[in-house]
Amino acid sequence: MNTSLSLQRDAVVPADIAPCVRLSTIADDKAMLRTAAELTRDLNAPNPAIYWTDLLVSSAIGYGALAVALSVESIGWAIVAGVVAVLALYRAGSFIHEVTHIRHTALPGFRLGWNLIAGVPLLVPSFMYEGVHNLHHARTRYGTSEDPEYLPLASMKPWTLPVFILTSMLAPVALLVRYAVLTPLSLVIPGMRRILIERYSSLSINPSFRRRMPEGAAAAQWRWLEAACSAWAITLVVLVATGVFPLGKFAILLAITSGVYVLNQVRTLVAHLWDNDGEVMTVTAQYLDSVNVPPPATLPLLWAPVGLRFHALHHLLPGVPYHHLLEAHRRLSAALGVESPYHKANYAGLPGLVARLVRSTMARRA
Repeated sequence: MNTSLSLQRDAVVPADIAPCVRLSTIADDKAMLRTAAELTRDLNAPNPAIYWTDLLVSSAIGYGALAVALSVESIGWAIVAGVVAVLALYRAGSFIHEVTHIRHTALPGFRLGWNLIAGVPLLVPSFMYEGVHNLHHARTRYGTSEDPEYLPLASMKPWTLPVFILTSMLAPVALLVRYAVLTPLSLVIPGMRRILIERYSSLSINPSFRRRMPEGAAAAQWRWLEAACSAWAITLVVLVATGVFPLGKFAILLAITSGVYVLNQVRTLVAHLWDNDGEVMTVTAQYLDSVNVPPPATLPLLWAPVGLRFHALHHLLPGVPYHHLLEAHRRLSAALGVESPYHKANYAGLPGLVARLVRSTMARRA
């Protein structure tokens, strides 16, 4: 199956469409890789003050806006508060990506803090990403059938895109069932525990992905986090069932959390070009299959927060903390000439990326 690669030279000029290029045939650009490594050696240390301040402020705004949405009588103000809650909680939740990548000795207590503040309340504890996302970055797994976070969306049927988005709307209910019902049942039904861990314990989009059973310290951390999520989910269900938490307010809560998951799914939809046909690729090819939405675009600060607007750069330099990615981008943009592949992963914004993906699926319509 042939795939095409749409290349864009910068964030404001319309895309230059390259001839059909199989991603698996693209060789590594050693000059780009060497320059990227040399120019960013001093950007690998996370700043604890930035991490904690960002997380705490985002969470405070998110939960505060959620409280307003649940209590205000005006429908208009409830909608405004709901939108603010979605954006702020989405930002707070996005730190799961940083938790997965950072050296925990460099940010003592941050994983625990994030789980208590966002992971458990949103029912997305860090174990659902740790041990999963790292496979997406594995040199020989990215874009293949063994990548938990990759599907060849650009070559799939047009109906897969709306289904991809609509399924995320059901995430709050699915997570409640997973932790309030399936977790307790998995402790008493033989064989169910393995199925729950393999198939329903990861933030992945590849339906064929099966994760391994946790071991050692990871298993111990998994147990207490899952217990906390289960206790929270059961408590919430009981409060609603007994009328302590009114059904109307529960519906608002579900709508807001659903908005968080939908926004993340939309962002996932444009994080890559999804042009690979399942073959192993070089680092440069993986970079070109990924997306940066750098300045002057400003809306990505909302829909691709915590450094996710530099997703291609992140695949090139996964060890650079989110707050240093803009500086890394500035350095590489200045150092690498226009002929470098580095400039070909920069795009203008969300609408163009979505339109590109839609055109690609429509072109393959049976």
